[in-house]
Amino acid sequence: MVYYFTSESVSEGHPDKVADQISDAILDNFLANDSQSHVACETMVTTGQVVIAGEVSSNTYIDVQQIVRDTIARIGYTKSAYKFEAESCGIFTALHEQSSDINQGVSRGTILEQGAGDQGMMFGYATNETESYMPLTLDIAHTLVFTLARIRKEGKVMRYLRPDAKSQVTIEYAEDGTPLRIDTIVLSTQHDPDVEQEQIRRDIIEQLIPVVTHRDSSYERLFSRFLQEVQGGKAKLFVNPTGQFIIGGPHGDTGLTGRKIIVDTYGGRGAHGGGAFSGKDPSKVDRSAAYAARWIAKNLVAAGVAREVLVQISYAIGVAEPVSLYVNTYGTAAQGLDDYTIAARLPKLFDLRPGAIEQRLKLREPIYEETAAYGHVGRSPQKKVKSFVDGDGKVFEKEVELFTWEKLDMVEQIKKNFGL
Repeated sequence: MVYYFTSESVSEGHPDKVADQISDAILDNFLANDSQSHVACETMVTTGQVVIAGEVSSNTYIDVQQIVRDTIARIGYTKSAYKFEAESCGIFTALHEQSSDINQGVSRGTILEQGAGDQGMMFGYATNETESYMPLTLDIAHTLVFTLARIRKEGKVMRYLRPDAKSQVTIEYAEDGTPLRIDTIVLSTQHDPDVEQEQIRRDIIEQLIPVVTHRDSSYERLFSRFLQEVQGGKAKLFVNPTGQFIIGGPHGDTGLTGRKIIVDTYGGRGAHGGGAFSGKDPSKVDRSAAYAARWIAKNLVAAGVAREVLVQISYAIGVAEPVSLYVNTYGTAAQGLDDYTIAARLPKLFDLRPGAIEQRLKLREPIYEETAAYGHVGRSPQKKVKSFVDGDGKVFEKEVELFTWEKLDMVEQIKKNFGL
């Protein structure tokens, strides 16, 4: 029997993602100036307003207002018609000192003695369904809105596009989990008022999808069949199904940090512990341990331990060692291996104390604004030079390494340990 699975994504101009990017831009600026900063920054955006609140322990000063305005401008809210614009929006800041009760459990002894910043369970997931080891539904959904944003910023075609957009992808799977075909795509994109919906639909087919097909070797076949089946009425393509999408962004819907946690991770596949990522420094295991769990899961799949892996790590606040470590391969483990055996061997390969995760994955660097749209996982590791401003107003640059948890740097050690 076949089955259907759906994932969604949102663009960087979606109000919740605007909030995420502002929170992570503030975090990055603290870390760039003081790598030991402890930050928990929440953002709310609405018509003409930005509200920043949270807790910070740091030895540096940053210009929060300018960082917020620069982030909003980069996303594309630069016109008064949007009712939310980088230069004119009001900004209210309410950041205060981190609780000493929390800090005493985190900042102790050496970095490897550092306790977890909170209790909780974090999940990482990987599948061999795509080249990025991500679920195909989410991979396509991300690629659609990411490519749409790139087209908008290039400004050569589809010049009517505005920053807010959402996608949703439904795929038909065989009983053994093999993706068969794209059944439905929903794409809603904010636009100027002087464009017909039929023009937007035609441009999606002629301008967007041809670019998207180059994302993965399997995409060309899938989209070719999809467009044929749309013509024949067997597959469905919904473009702005309400009829228009002129009012959008923070003017159309209030945005909050941490409200797109499934978009940020695996699109509903695997599991999620419930903790959001953006605005949190790596002492918060909500973020660092979730990245570590993805790193483990991806390397396990790449090493051939299983075709699909879910990893759970749990912590107690103020305690360095994890409380538990769980693995589920959904019955896809290599011959001679089982979930218990895999989980039991992982502590010999991966040091999951929060401080060790920070060191190994280089999480005390200002690397987070790039994670805050189009997924925190499934991205390509890369080096980048970023510019920041110090407390005296001087610009400086830092070269950082992004998405270190996506590296396949443990594959050979895993193979050796598991006899693969």
